[in-house]
Amino acid sequence: MVRTNPAAEPETDERPHGLQYIKYVYGAKLPDSMRTWVANDLAGAGAAARMVAWWAIPCVIILIPLLFVPADWVVRANMTVPILIPYIFFSIALNRVYRRYRLSQHGLDPDLINKREREKNSDLYDEYHRKYRGSNRPM
Repeated sequence: MVRTNPAAEPETDERPHGLQYIKYVYGAKLPDSMRTWVANDLAGAGAAARMVAWWAIPCVIILIPLLFVPADWVVRANMTVPILIPYIFFSIALNRVYRRYRLSQHGLDPDLINKREREKNSDLYDEYHRKYRGSNRPM
């Protein structure tokens, strides 16, 4: 079968490399040929942990010089920990919001974030709908 429409070509399993990956992690859009990889990266296994780890790197880089201030370790900890803990807290709290935005930025369905959870808990949802709604859950 000969395809005449280049937009109808199947997406490849291409991955970003080097600087392209670093740019992507901090907000750049990847080419459409990498959509499958982006969907797996933002909605696949370990996506939330990867996102928190990548967000923590700039904060840690900024806080490392504070550890070299000539003071007691308690003072150094009091300078860095009150900044690091809320930063990580907010990165966890806003993780889903940011991943949904990144999926829509790449032209993907933002509901892919919930796909794994829905698949894992589908029997619970079906049981709930059967018990309290009187029928099977609509798909």
